Amino acid sequence: MQFHMREVLKGRVVPLRQTLDVSQLLGGRRDVLSAGPLDCRLKASPEEGTVRVTGELDIRLELACSRCLEPVKEHLRVPFDESFAPADNVKSEEEDDDAPYVHPVDGDLVELEPYVYETLLLSIPFVPLCREDCEGLCPECGTNRNESPCGCSREKVDPRLEALKGWFDSK
Repeated sequence: MQFHMREVLKGRVVPLRQTLDVSQLLGGRRDVLSAGPLDCRLKASPEEGTVRVTGELDIRLELACSRCLEPVKEHLRVPFDESFAPADNVKSEEEDDDAPYVHPVDGDLVELEPYVYETLLLSIPFVPLCREDCEGLCPECGTNRNESPCGCSREKVDPRLEALKGWFDSK
């Protein structure tokens, strides 16, 4: 997925639509059980000496619930907004702190896939839940507490007082 800077800077809006396979990108992540194709609907348009690429990324994911590890289906619609400019036209960061970041580009061809992948990775939920009141797994026996209660004792005893736990039971 790429566009030519000079073509867009001349005033032409370039639609960019592509479906990307992200299975290799997400393959090493244990929290992502499966991922559909990433549908990218973007457009590159000129804006005051820069090229602004805006649009939306769309993907269906199956994630592991962070509490009980059950599969959670997510449909993500991620907004995409990046700006690019020829490297000699980009101001240094110290000159204008309030301005949005503009990626400097050497040459004419801009490859968008790294920016699309970065946006996708940053938008995947950090703590996916199957439901808000998910009780998770028992830390002692591993029972899914959403399905059935476990018989483990939930009584917390301070380890410093563990020796005194049965003091009154013996008398």
